[in-house]
Amino acid sequence: MANTTEGQGLCVAPFLQRSLYPSQEGYLPGRFCAPVPSLEGSIECCLPCPVTEWIYSNNFETIPKASNWLNVAGMVCTVSLLVSFVVLPVEKTSRHYLTVCFIIAVCLLQLGFIIPLGAAPEQCHDAITPNDMSSDLMCAFSGACLLAGGFAAISWGFLRSLSIHLQICWQVVPGRKFFWGSLLTGWGLPTLFGSIALARTGVSYRFGDTCHINHDKALEDYWGPLLAFAAVSTILQFATLGYCIRVYIRAMFKDDGISQNSSGLPSHNGSVKTVTAGQAYRRVKKAIGVQWRGIVVVVIIIVNVVFLAEVFVSMDNTEQAVLQNFGKAAPWLSCIVINRGDKNMCLDKVKGLATPEPEVMAALILMSLNGIWTLLFLGRASMIPAWIELIRNRFARRKHDFVSVDAKRFSTSVRSYEIITSPPQSTYTPKAPEAVVTSPSLDGDTIAALSPRKQNDYFTRDANYVSPAMSFSTPRPPGSGRYQGREWDPVNTYARPFSPNTGKGGMI
Repeated sequence: MANTTEGQGLCVAPFLQRSLYPSQEGYLPGRFCAPVPSLEGSIECCLPCPVTEWIYSNNFETIPKASNWLNVAGMVCTVSLLVSFVVLPVEKTSRHYLTVCFIIAVCLLQLGFIIPLGAAPEQCHDAITPNDMSSDLMCAFSGACLLAGGFAAISWGFLRSLSIHLQICWQVVPGRKFFWGSLLTGWGLPTLFGSIALARTGVSYRFGDTCHINHDKALEDYWGPLLAFAAVSTILQFATLGYCIRVYIRAMFKDDGISQNSSGLPSHNGSVKTVTAGQAYRRVKKAIGVQWRGIVVVVIIIVNVVFLAEVFVSMDNTEQAVLQNFGKAAPWLSCIVINRGDKNMCLDKVKGLATPEPEVMAALILMSLNGIWTLLFLGRASMIPAWIELIRNRFARRKHDFVSVDAKRFSTSVRSYEIITSPPQSTYTPKAPEAVVTSPSLDGDTIAALSPRKQNDYFTRDANYVSPAMSFSTPRPPGSGRYQGREWDPVNTYARPFSPNTGKGGMI
């Protein structure tokens, strides 16, 4: 809390005189000042910065810090999901671009709460003026991440709701056009509305170490479009749920109609309708079984963001009402003066002048749990054994069979240094037949004796070749040429005798 004696001027403690702080830096509309009559005329006296220390209890400052650390835990959860999507195979993670972009949006939202933990920014520019994005760079970064991340989470939640609605209710599978349209919408709209909100409204330290959007034009520049997308997403979710309930009831009644058939077989008309209802039910059941996690986490984050928006809109309206009519705050301000700055004696008179402390605390805590919900619902149990297998294959010691270096150097055949060798191969080489052998002179025994299979064939029985009566050929030993040493016998071949004198002859 700021020093209430320095710069007090003509004001009563703990108030400070505004004219003693002429600096124009910081968020000037964030000063809580009121005109007070005095002997020297009307002067403006202001509550010391930050104002939330006078409105809420001493335990209030611990809630924003606790929520920031919860966002660190949530960031670990979301980053682990993204790493799993990159490293592990798709059949283990069931990753999808709608899921990946939604998780990135949640990370961006959490980053707005994490930045102040490392920077430890000063909430106040001077004793009565809070810092804003123009006077504190960390305020600009945290506020930009908060605005862009919140709108991106709602946008990608809307796109997931639209995709599920098209697949379940209209049997339309989003294709490449939907992919590019989703990227343009999911990241273009947050960039657009975030930039507009920063340029027209700005962010400042309103409570805690995180910069939030200011109240001036916040509803039309940021909260209005965000709540509109959240409303459309909610309508799509309920429409999809209603369609699923309708399909389930229809399939249930059709099944009852079949079971009551006396013949045990459905009629043609009933059969066609029942198959259609059953197919729709199975298709919806399969889609819900795959998408229910994404549906639940989208609904949770939409509810959290909408609840935070409601808290801020309520806070802005209450603050504007008090600034326009200080008569409402007169009992509380008088109590602070009478008790010489002891705010704890006047907390009961703050009711109606500010958003209730439990409501603000609940909004911050719920926003901090988004990363944890994302891991619980979008994470898969199959990721755990996949990570174990990946680490085991990566760092496990590889075992190799021992092979002698000499064996590799002096042998090119693997079979030469096998422990168990195959039976020795026969080195028998069949004897080549004589140069002149007539085919009819060879019988089956001679051919079997010359065959190499006679020595090494242990599994087949011997079979003698019997030449058919009308066969015009007989077996020949290996190695003999096609026409090598061949003589024709007219008796065996039934050929017409050839006369060298006449030149006649040949086959009949």
